[in-house]
Amino acid sequence: MKVVRDIEEMVSISNSFREEGKRIGFVPTMGYLHEGHLSLVRLVKEKSDIVVVSIFVNLLQFGPKEDFKEYPKDLDRDIKLLEELNTDIAFVPDGQDMYPEPYFTNVEVTELGNVLCGRKRPGFFKGVTTVCTKLFNIVKPHIAVFGQKDAQQAVIITKMVKDLNMDIEIITGPTVREEDGLAVSSRNIYLCEEERKDATVLYHSLKRAESMVKAGERDGKKIKAEMQRMIESKDSAKLEYISIVDTKELNELETLKGEILIALACHFGKARLIDNIVVAC
Repeated sequence: MKVVRDIEEMVSISNSFREEGKRIGFVPTMGYLHEGHLSLVRLVKEKSDIVVVSIFVNLLQFGPKEDFKEYPKDLDRDIKLLEELNTDIAFVPDGQDMYPEPYFTNVEVTELGNVLCGRKRPGFFKGVTTVCTKLFNIVKPHIAVFGQKDAQQAVIITKMVKDLNMDIEIITGPTVREEDGLAVSSRNIYLCEEERKDATVLYHSLKRAESMVKAGERDGKKIKAEMQRMIESKDSAKLEYISIVDTKELNELETLKGEILIALACHFGKARLIDNIVVAC
């Protein structure tokens, strides 16, 4: 596996692959890789000739009181994990190279970025779409893969690619979970023993919501109230939101119909965790 740090070198390598007719698959990450990331690498390997994984902790995705400086990092471990999967290239750019001063340009999918997680994290999804646009221009992938755990992100990137006529196929890989149902996340490392135990309630509340929908419940308020009751029964849980929306435009639904996304965010100590489930009504 080749580790590339220089942006111009990555562009040159990608151009060469494209000239050779090679199909480039891409997995953008912020590092501290876990099984969720690795599952996306395996998925894209099945659909491409060359696999590129970026490792870049994107400053634009962090608010002034968020954990940018504390965000877990272990590049040596990440490189080893990618080598074990026979990844072709790890792209590890420098922050000053990605955002040279003065930096003025951003990309934003306005409506979709202001709901769900966007309500409490203003500018977050603008950071996501800006860095993804830059990475797409540098890596020049034919395919890019994102995880279902970050469902809103996947919807926004898909819309951005469509609206801006980017010639990239966006694929969403399934959420990877621990044996007890907790969605795998880099921020799980922040959880103490009690918080880690309590955090499983997120998955259980989503499965309870799914069972209610499958039993015929169509009142979104009743489903959210039951989920809230379950989550708030845990001492360490501080619920941020529960939303039930359609899967295309993320519009809040009171009466459920079609394919719906049930999404939530909750704080356990210093860890902010998100999760979701897609259900067909």
